[in-house]
Amino acid sequence: MDALFLPIEGAQHREVAGVAVDVIPAGAGRVKRVIYSPGFRWSTHMKGVVGTDFCQHAHVGFLAHGSIGIRYHDGCTQEFTAPQAIAIEPGHDGWVVGQEAAVVIEFDFEGNTAEKFGMPDRHRH
Repeated sequence: MDALFLPIEGAQHREVAGVAVDVIPAGAGRVKRVIYSPGFRWSTHMKGVVGTDFCQHAHVGFLAHGSIGIRYHDGCTQEFTAPQAIAIEPGHDGWVVGQEAAVVIEFDFEGNTAEKFGMPDRHRH
């Protein structure tokens, strides 16, 4: 098995709507490894759990494996394929593209990620 998918010693592990999340504190923030299974779509699997129409979290990091698609509230779309840095603004739907899991290494500040990275609070043109 690819080491990217192995358990991380010392990480807090949880699964939410089929998404595996490993969290490690780092200074004032966190480093997370997030594994999205093939077929995952935020609006299908997380919307009911979170209770918002779009994901309101900013995602900053590195797509280490697989491909993901993003659609913002205004219809703007993006696609990312590993290996690629990502910066996804709040107010999006997201999904795994293809038949491989997507693995994202994220750097976040819980609810303050967009602010700390100087990103807008939602996608704008």
